[in-house]
Amino acid sequence: MSADIRKLAVWVEETHHEAGRPIAPPTRKAVAVAVIANPFAGRYVEDLTPLTEIGAELGALLGRRCVAALGIAPEQAQSYGKAAMVGEAGELEHAAAILHPKLGAPLREAVGGGAALVPSSKKMGGPGQVLDVPLGHKDAAYVRSHFDGIEVRLNDSPRAAEIMVAVAVTDGGRPLPRVGGLTHEAAIGKDGLR
Repeated sequence: MSADIRKLAVWVEETHHEAGRPIAPPTRKAVAVAVIANPFAGRYVEDLTPLTEIGAELGALLGRRCVAALGIAPEQAQSYGKAAMVGEAGELEHAAAILHPKLGAPLREAVGGGAALVPSSKKMGGPGQVLDVPLGHKDAAYVRSHFDGIEVRLNDSPRAAEIMVAVAVTDGGRPLPRVGGLTHEAAIGKDGLR
């Protein structure tokens, strides 16, 4: 089963100034969103494999869209995240099926690797509700400068029988990071932690 996509949205957020200081180069976050039909809305289904396959499809599609929006080579991506919101006729488990078993591998391919877990969030909501997409360094979870997030909101999504799926990618960390810890430059990226 492939995704029945009603809508795609992609945008880039750039921060040029923070706390009265210039950010050079600006920090950039790209987010790509797909609003899809939920094939299991309104009914209990034991086998959610079709949603895991849709997750793989969307991981590749949305990851590539983010990299293209940033105008970078895949290996220049530094952090990533994923999130899904099911409409009221869905279940939280539908979001989990899309996000967890198979979305990560094609997303990692789209961003040129990624040893760390892909941060995620899932919720149930309705049109216009905010979905938070958490972000973390793609190769080393202990890089604190890349603990971040971005909000996604579409005025007409998700409808009751839809799922809104989002992937976010950055080419840097937060503006003016100063809480210490492992830096992007010092990260080894072999175990997903350091």
